[in-house]
Amino acid sequence: MSSETPAAGNKPVSRRTPDDGVARQPGMADVARLAGVSAQTVSRTLAGHPNVQHKTRAKVLAAVEQLGYRKNNAARMLSSGRSRTIGVVTLQTNFYSRTNLTFGIETAAREAGYAVSTATTASLDTAAIEGALSRLAEQGVEGVILSVPLVHVSPRIEQLTRSVPTVTVDGSRTSATEVVAVDQTQAARLATRHLIELGHKTVWHVAGPEEWLDAASRRVGWRDTLEAAGLSVPPVLEGDWTPASGYRNGLILGKIPDATAVFVASDEMAFGVIRALHELGRRVPEDISVVGVDDIALAEYCSPSLTTVAQPFTEMGALAVAHLLRHIADPGAAPEPASVEPTLIVRASTAQAGDDPVAPGRTGTDRAQ
Repeated sequence: MSSETPAAGNKPVSRRTPDDGVARQPGMADVARLAGVSAQTVSRTLAGHPNVQHKTRAKVLAAVEQLGYRKNNAARMLSSGRSRTIGVVTLQTNFYSRTNLTFGIETAAREAGYAVSTATTASLDTAAIEGALSRLAEQGVEGVILSVPLVHVSPRIEQLTRSVPTVTVDGSRTSATEVVAVDQTQAARLATRHLIELGHKTVWHVAGPEEWLDAASRRVGWRDTLEAAGLSVPPVLEGDWTPASGYRNGLILGKIPDATAVFVASDEMAFGVIRALHELGRRVPEDISVVGVDDIALAEYCSPSLTTVAQPFTEMGALAVAHLLRHIADPGAAPEPASVEPTLIVRASTAQAGDDPVAPGRTGTDRAQ
């Protein structure tokens, strides 16, 4: 005897499992059986895959309606051809900048009536990014915000970003993407110029990872500003965005007698630098001035409060959504790249260069004696 209860109108069909008799909602396999197709075809249809034939799509839709399978979501998407969902590819990290950017995207998308589906990648490996983009495309998202730096663009990434409207927010691009970015070279110029104007004879740099486009742009801006001012360019101190890497580099920097100023490529690394300098008896800003980038919430409350270059992460997320929705509405429109200007926020971690920096191993008390 069949366990299937005949549908009455659009009333969902419930089923009972053979062992416990408890009613369950119909699944994808039930839709596939009723439509006479494979479960994979049902999945591809629900994801909005363009290669599903119209006749097959209609059969799946009819089965979805009859069984009530995901009626409120899947059937609406099938009947309208719209998922009202945008995808976000982002790095799996707890960095403040990534969190705030995602918050801005989700808030703006929700206000525009869109849901957000996020695909995280554990690395910047091309295959990992390809996989994240593919997952979102299979879900039928209407567009994608690519929030990872594309160091290498593969043919597969090119193909995916041509098939789905895509906006990038890390300065990277493919031939089909729109770019919304902060001018990272300008951010470095603002920080470095500020320290030069305070009378420092050069500015050291704790950089982010080379494979990050933001970090590379900040290196360029720092170096170009020093060279334009006729000042020597110290060797780069390599960091990885973490406070721990800032601390390690601060221990190096604090033992260089003539180092009086440092531009650090992120606030979180700057916190580590300041901690190391404090442990070595080098005062900030009396002995070494420190500038960060990002203006995260803690920057104003560390000791001393951190001079930094602010990046409007929440606003960037909203701007990316606005550009993506315009791109979705008119895929053939010419790209309109947008660059957001960073802002220097001067606080207590920078000061006029002194004539007698504290030598390594001495404290501020030693200096006064």
